[in-house]
Amino acid sequence: MRFSSLQQLTLARFREFIREPEAIFWTFVFPLLLAGGLAIAFRDKAPEQAIIAVVTPSAGDSAALRTAGALTSAASVDKAPIRARQIPTDSVDDVLRTGTAALVVVAMPAGGVEYRFDPARPEARAARQQTDDILQRARGRSDVIEVRDVTVRERGSRYIDFFVPGLLGMNIMGSSIWSLAFAIVTQRNKKLLKRLAATPMSRLEYLLSFVLSRLVFLGLEVGVLLGFGAFILDVPIRGSLVTLLLVAFVGAAAFGAIGLLVSSRSRTVEGVSGLTNFVMLPMWIFSGVFFSSNNFPAAIQPVVQALPLTALVNGLREIMLQGAGLGAVWPQLAVLTAYLVVCLTIALRIFRWQ
Repeated sequence: MRFSSLQQLTLARFREFIREPEAIFWTFVFPLLLAGGLAIAFRDKAPEQAIIAVVTPSAGDSAALRTAGALTSAASVDKAPIRARQIPTDSVDDVLRTGTAALVVVAMPAGGVEYRFDPARPEARAARQQTDDILQRARGRSDVIEVRDVTVRERGSRYIDFFVPGLLGMNIMGSSIWSLAFAIVTQRNKKLLKRLAATPMSRLEYLLSFVLSRLVFLGLEVGVLLGFGAFILDVPIRGSLVTLLLVAFVGAAAFGAIGLLVSSRSRTVEGVSGLTNFVMLPMWIFSGVFFSSNNFPAAIQPVVQALPLTALVNGLREIMLQGAGLGAVWPQLAVLTAYLVVCLTIALRIFRWQ
């Protein structure tokens, strides 16, 4: 392999990228817009009040009047996280059906209370517990032990802190696979690869030029997103930046190799688009970008943990949020390196110029 040929091929890939405004937008601008939007959606704010619908008491119904009064007083005077409103008896089913209230409270003639709610809704279960606590206290219940709340706010505990490493991993995967796969298939479709095959350039030089050009842009991509997260969103970076960049570079190289493998035989843009989505869609779902991958059943955890995006996202989160060092993320690096070697080897063997 000649260094001059590889250098010129890499520069050609670089020029192709910067001449595409759409590629620059989706690589650098879109992740910032997505991170900023989620930071606004999950910003620090007071807990939302649950809406409690109380059936309007009839005249002379003292039990219902006490129930409505206790909930109204708790919401207005005690600042309880509920908001009570009265509804007529004939609208109970409509309220539950449309979900306009988390809980419906019906006072029974014997002095008890009936709660109507959907147990599948977490906010309904929480509203039921809060409402029952208010009514039990209003009827004279007293707590037998002293309780003290100590609130703790720790950097890294917000959803945006959890999401930014996942967004970085997803962006590395998407830009690595899509940019390489589509560039190669487009050149094959336009008969450019057929002409390049007649030059002294080797197959390895051609494919490595894509991987190297991707790594050049990766530094800018990681720097922009991490800088935005650290200085604008106050996302912590507790680990070493060198270790973080190493994991990101190995991840980008692994996904670049996957992109080369996907495009090794594809002849049309439609064909490589289907293969790319087939490869990436399971990782979007199972690899813990938007929520923890540990939420999936234990039976499929070996498969989930073996996905390259899971390894990349877990490694980035451990470094950024837990301050993990190189020794702690070696399993993730091993998984990514295995994908890099295996996919690149297979791509070199099955790659076709035409």
